[in-house]
Amino acid sequence: MECGGEPPAVDHDKWRLYEAYNELHGLAQEFDTPFDAPAVLVVGHQTDGKSALVEALMGFQFNHVGGGTKTRRPITLHMKYDPDCEAPICHLVSDDDPTVAHQKSLHEIQAFIEAENLRLESESSQFSAKEITIRVEYKYCPNLTIIDTPGLIAPAPGGKNRVLQGQARAVESLVRAKMQHKEFIILCLEDCSDWSNATTRRVVMQIDPELSRTVIVSTKLDTKIPQFARSSDVEVFLLPPSCALDGIILGDSPFFTSVPSGRVGSGHDSVYKTNDEFKEAIALREKEDVTLLEEKLCRPLAEKEKVRIGVSKLRTFLEELLQKRYMDSVPLIISLLDKEYRSTTRKLNEIDQELSNLDEVTLKEKGRAFHDLFLTKLSLLLKGTVVAPPDKFGETLQDERINGGAFVGTNGHQFPQKLIPNAGMRLYGGAQYHRAMAEFRFVVGGVKCPPITREEIVNACGVEDIHDGANYSRTACVIAVAKARDTFEPYLHQLGSRLLHILKRLLPISVYLLQQKDGEYLSGHQVFLNRVSSAFNNFAESTENACREKCMEDLVSTTRYVSWSLHNKNRAGLRHFLDSFCGSDQPIMGGNLGSGGLSQDSTFGSLSNERQDNKPRPDVKLSQLASGVDSSSCIQGTEARLVDLLDCTLWNRRLAPSSERIVHALVQQIFHGIREYFLASAELKFNCFLLMPVVDKLPVLLREDLESAFESELDTVFDITNLVHSLSQRKRDAEVELRRIKKLKEKFRVVHQQLILQQSKPDIKTGESDTK
Repeated sequence: MECGGEPPAVDHDKWRLYEAYNELHGLAQEFDTPFDAPAVLVVGHQTDGKSALVEALMGFQFNHVGGGTKTRRPITLHMKYDPDCEAPICHLVSDDDPTVAHQKSLHEIQAFIEAENLRLESESSQFSAKEITIRVEYKYCPNLTIIDTPGLIAPAPGGKNRVLQGQARAVESLVRAKMQHKEFIILCLEDCSDWSNATTRRVVMQIDPELSRTVIVSTKLDTKIPQFARSSDVEVFLLPPSCALDGIILGDSPFFTSVPSGRVGSGHDSVYKTNDEFKEAIALREKEDVTLLEEKLCRPLAEKEKVRIGVSKLRTFLEELLQKRYMDSVPLIISLLDKEYRSTTRKLNEIDQELSNLDEVTLKEKGRAFHDLFLTKLSLLLKGTVVAPPDKFGETLQDERINGGAFVGTNGHQFPQKLIPNAGMRLYGGAQYHRAMAEFRFVVGGVKCPPITREEIVNACGVEDIHDGANYSRTACVIAVAKARDTFEPYLHQLGSRLLHILKRLLPISVYLLQQKDGEYLSGHQVFLNRVSSAFNNFAESTENACREKCMEDLVSTTRYVSWSLHNKNRAGLRHFLDSFCGSDQPIMGGNLGSGGLSQDSTFGSLSNERQDNKPRPDVKLSQLASGVDSSSCIQGTEARLVDLLDCTLWNRRLAPSSERIVHALVQQIFHGIREYFLASAELKFNCFLLMPVVDKLPVLLREDLESAFESELDTVFDITNLVHSLSQRKRDAEVELRRIKKLKEKFRVVHQQLILQQSKPDIKTGESDTK
């Protein structure tokens, strides 16, 4: 192409096509309009010469090249054809903000890349997937994107090379992810003289098995030619058999390139003073390679062989390939632009509608309508629905525990997830609330009374205000209520935190249903939405706090005063419990209560033994004493045993084994009574005072808050001033975008018509059209 001015007639269509794609690139970047642009992805192993080849293709040097790894971040070069740019104009895209690009000289870009390589070399990972993006405008380049990837690594085996092996896996994963883009042309570099060694191809063919979008390039040809001793080896190398490459590659056969190793610059180490000298050296190297090959082959190269040798031939092939991709994409681009035009027109109409609805009455009605619809979605989520996608909003039990807190006992252990119904399902709304309650029942229902030590029993005995004897029933109550309070209070806070988390999640799901499913979303009214969100969250938090305080009152009452009818269900239950306890040591030996034939090894007998009295006495159960059962055959023995019982349990403060067992048993009975009452009370209260207020109190409170705001601060609720400014700016941007899309549509239509015209143009020699 000529330098500057109108391009030659033969290149006029190509120039117009590139110009149209230039505008399409700009439109996509400025207005975030998506489309797939053809790109060349350069893939190779370390020191295969990837970066050097990219520089040779572009015609100027910018990168950090040399031995070892010199590319530690992918470098993406967006090339833009500009016939007025005699020298390349480069812009470095900011790492922090992709919308910002700073103009840099080639020297500054090279210094930046070198600094990044040195920084990453000192870090543990040594590579980064974050791209270095450079935009280039130049008169010698078409519109295309070249992506230079980090070199693949082939580490040696063995434990001492584990770090390098890890880096090799990371780099290969990065490169494979890039190759997944179907619109990319893969430039596969091989630095070998034997095509049976598939080094880079091994990785490329995992993504492109048939090599249908892969161009194979053998680099460093100038170093390989002297290695061939026979002309037959050169023949096989230049035209390898199809079985060696395992696929129908782009271009039918490999390309062969050599790039001079000298650098451009003014320093004493520089070989070339300008990029023009560098390009001349590349052209001279191509001629020398052809000459050396012809000497090895002892024959001149055929034309089909020459078009595969040299950087210029590879560049021409890629330009023609990309131009064909461009032309093939023109109909698709027109369709895409039509779609974007309709979308932008619709967006512009919506903005106009928004601007016309910014009066006070309309805004209030929109706010009230949103309020009603929001509450409807909230109620739907609690009752059950499947319209919200579980993969986006659902939580498994593990997710719920992480985000909302887990039920953790005093031992620090959690209840196994596999025992909780639906633990692996991603739930939300009422289903998630029910699962949390079920887990609470499972966990608290299985809580056992913590261990009791002899020291705790003795400390709990204390001294009465009227005598110095021991009251073991009081001791049991003191220990039981203290253990219960410490055990169950954390579960109360954990339940409140979990259910509050589940309720708060209803807000974003409800807004999603309004926005995505019903289209009833107040676009641009973020201040209003924030107010609704704040009101809902404040209501949920205050309601949960009030409900938890009610539950705390119940817990305090059941751990402050022991009512035997409540904690042990009834007197008969307590008698039965004590009766079972007394009869557990030894069975009754012979006869019944009426016969008086009782064992001396029973509980009361053990009490006598603790008094070091070995006289045999009849056994009497505690239930008989509690119910006043008496008999003439055992009344004297009973009275004696009562004296011993009082002596052991009231007058003697020495903690006997029997007394310790009784205290243990009583504590267990009281603790379990408190547990059952706490479990039922907490579940009932959270249902009544947390869940139900969301249904019957929240609508009224939200409506009151909304109406109060409407009466006093409507502008701050909807932020009308800023909203008008924002909508006006969006309207101006949409109008600019619409005009550019319309203009671009016409350009691509003209190009498309010219392409159709060329295809139908009659052949001069045959007089037939090209389509026949």
